[in-house]
Amino acid sequence: MAAVEVVAGCYEQVLLGFAALPAEPWTVVPDFTHHAHTASLSAVAVNNRYVVTGSRDETIQIYDMKKKVEHGALLQHNGTITCLEFYGTSHLLSGAEDGLICIWNTKRWECLKSIKAHKGHVTSISIHPSGKLALSVGTDKTLRTWNLVEGRPAFIKNLKQNAHIIKWSPDGERYVTVISNKVDIYRLDTASITGTITTEKRISSLRFITDSILAIAGDDETVRFYSCDSQKCLCEFKAHENRIKDIYSFEREGQHLIVTASSDGYIKVWNLDLKKIKDAPSLLCEVNTKARLTCLAVWLDQGSELKENCDKTATSSQANEDEKSSIVRKKKVCRTDKSDKTVKTDKKITPKKRKLETPVQKKKKKHNISQ
Repeated sequence: MAAVEVVAGCYEQVLLGFAALPAEPWTVVPDFTHHAHTASLSAVAVNNRYVVTGSRDETIQIYDMKKKVEHGALLQHNGTITCLEFYGTSHLLSGAEDGLICIWNTKRWECLKSIKAHKGHVTSISIHPSGKLALSVGTDKTLRTWNLVEGRPAFIKNLKQNAHIIKWSPDGERYVTVISNKVDIYRLDTASITGTITTEKRISSLRFITDSILAIAGDDETVRFYSCDSQKCLCEFKAHENRIKDIYSFEREGQHLIVTASSDGYIKVWNLDLKKIKDAPSLLCEVNTKARLTCLAVWLDQGSELKENCDKTATSSQANEDEKSSIVRKKKVCRTDKSDKTVKTDKKITPKKRKLETPVQKKKKKHNISQ
């Protein structure tokens, strides 16, 4: 198995997997396709073993990347899944248009707690590196802070408009909200805005490259790096021929890498030299998926001693995970079916062990991946 697996969701209801082979030069080759959803994919997240995808079909599908099999489905939400985020190897948070945030145990895939988080849709969630706090934003014009140890709300801040992205910095000292084309930067210790970044077009995706540098992509072809301290643009470069749908960053053997996905169907991998941040990153490889891409992530084989640049939470202490797991005892999982009836069940997962398809045989057009 490749050490780096780029996974992308698309409107065609398929999860696409590409093996990124780090050599001279880098190459990206189709690895698998999986058609588990019955509607377009809206969110994707990864940890050291699993890839999870959310969809407009209101389900979350789980894929075991070690065994390359479908692992099951989570059926708690009634509404499009809007956001997914792992906390290390122990927990997953999911948000949806039903206003719920669900906390999942990833060992047994039980729903530990289902929180009515927002009066409207949940649009974005982000977990603090300590695992003790989470932030969420929704269409009720609020920014909410959650105590994950006790599974309860801690603070509510009213916003002037609906935010669609919330993100902690890797060190947990600051966080940012995105409202249309504006990024507000907050300090954790004061919970006040320390600066604002404004772009010309609506922002579709944002990533912390370091604790103080943001990569921002929007409804155009350009990726821009901004300083959180000065709010100045450090660099910008044309990445695609159409608008950028998602951006992801990770670190591999000292290399800082950025992956971009665009409406033009291309996924591209870039090498970033942080010492020369004002220089545009160099393109390592690209692949034309011939799909209408919606979301993107990179699964890293932990056996290859890889680490995510923006997710240091996986190395957090077991004590934090034990504290968070105290939620387990509070609620047995509830399964909500399409008729809105609640059924008690021991596990919140529909088990499936179907192998992921390798794109070697001719299939329906929407399943095909082209190199």
